[in-house]
Amino acid sequence: MRGAPKIRPAVAALLAAALLGALMLAIWWPGVAMYDSVDQYGQALSGAYDDWHPPIMARLWSLFHLAWDGQAPMFVLQALLYWLGLGLVAAALARDGGWWTAAAVLLLGALPLFAGWQAAVLKDAQMAGAMLAAIGIATWWRLPGRRLPRTAGAVVVGLLVYASLVRANAVFAAAPLACGLLGWFGLRHWAARGALMAAIAAAILAVSPLINHRLLGADDTGVARSLPIFDLAGIVHRAGPEAAPSLPPATWAAMEARHCATPFFWDPLGDESRCLFVKDELGERAPGGELFRAWLETAARHPLAYAAHRLAHWNATMRWLVPRGWPLAAPPAESEPNELGLASPGPAGAAAAEAGGWLAETPLGWPILWFAAALGALVLARRDRPLAFALALSAVLLEASFLLVSISSDLRYHLWPMLATGLAWALSARGPLPRRGLWIVAGALLVLALAGAAARIALPPVTGGYAAMLAGG
Repeated sequence: MRGAPKIRPAVAALLAAALLGALMLAIWWPGVAMYDSVDQYGQALSGAYDDWHPPIMARLWSLFHLAWDGQAPMFVLQALLYWLGLGLVAAALARDGGWWTAAAVLLLGALPLFAGWQAAVLKDAQMAGAMLAAIGIATWWRLPGRRLPRTAGAVVVGLLVYASLVRANAVFAAAPLACGLLGWFGLRHWAARGALMAAIAAAILAVSPLINHRLLGADDTGVARSLPIFDLAGIVHRAGPEAAPSLPPATWAAMEARHCATPFFWDPLGDESRCLFVKDELGERAPGGELFRAWLETAARHPLAYAAHRLAHWNATMRWLVPRGWPLAAPPAESEPNELGLASPGPAGAAAAEAGGWLAETPLGWPILWFAAALGALVLARRDRPLAFALALSAVLLEASFLLVSISSDLRYHLWPMLATGLAWALSARGPLPRRGLWIVAGALLVLALAGAAARIALPPVTGGYAAMLAGG
């Protein structure tokens, strides 16, 4: 009976999470199927898989389809993982006496900006759900100082492996999270910890193609070529046609006139009616070794153009010094038109998506601020709050990876690091934090927010959304 007072708050937090999960299912039922979702569902129906989208997700969907049509089972899965993780974190905090932080965790998950994107059946939501469930299970055991049982540890590993396979760049977030959740940050030297995370990341990157192509039977679409082509186009856009001998001056002029190279995303380069010739001229069809060698050599010869291109893209995807109306931020309100029976949510889902879109225009929807907050949590948490440290490091490394490997500026790509940052601060708040450090973090956030607000006031707003950006607007 002594444990009853501690268990009751935990049970209350779990019940609140369950109610919020049921509310999420009711509002957005049967989930939102975006363009990627429709393509994946088509693969699940046909049994013909490729690696442009994560084959493990399409394979899982095909199993659900045996008993349940449409996107609903995948929506239920990611909603369950999402609220299981948040609920267990909130329950662990409430059990420890942290009622306010537990409530903050549940409020974070209920915000239409995050819940709205989690309602979209996408690899980003699957990744976030799997990672949240992993952190929830680990937090329930490890927050009070107990060891993670083997069975629970195996489930955590399985969830992190799934997250790493469902999104290619998830490895940058999964490696530090695995080390933190499984208690591997006990290594004394930072070099040893870094080597361990690098080894985990390298192992995942090495085995993923084997799993995707041999075990899951997915065709190789050459999706890995997208990044070199995006970077090459960005470099020659800034350095001129001499940066790529394979690109004649006339072709470069046509590329510029058609706005094929934009830091916002790589999509114009895949537009067959406008810019497909750029991909061909830059060697998109060349053997993989030649393309990747040309990419590295061109970046080395023109480091300033490469750096300007990558920094411009990072600014775009972090949504910092950008105009109002920066697209691909609001949660989707309806499914992509399709002939596969994938329906859209009702009026309640549309209203919630509109509220999420409004929040996306506020500083809550600016990943740059969450990145700065994650850096602050990383410094302040240190080794005495290992779970918070692991979450902050996971967020920081994933956001930092966009400096090198990102090709689009969709807000959904930041769903996990934003949530991870919020959880890192909730877990850090269990004890006193250095007041000076808190003031420094608050000052940095204020400066970044004021600069972002000034850019949105000074720059012409984007009108026309995705179509305008695709056309070079």
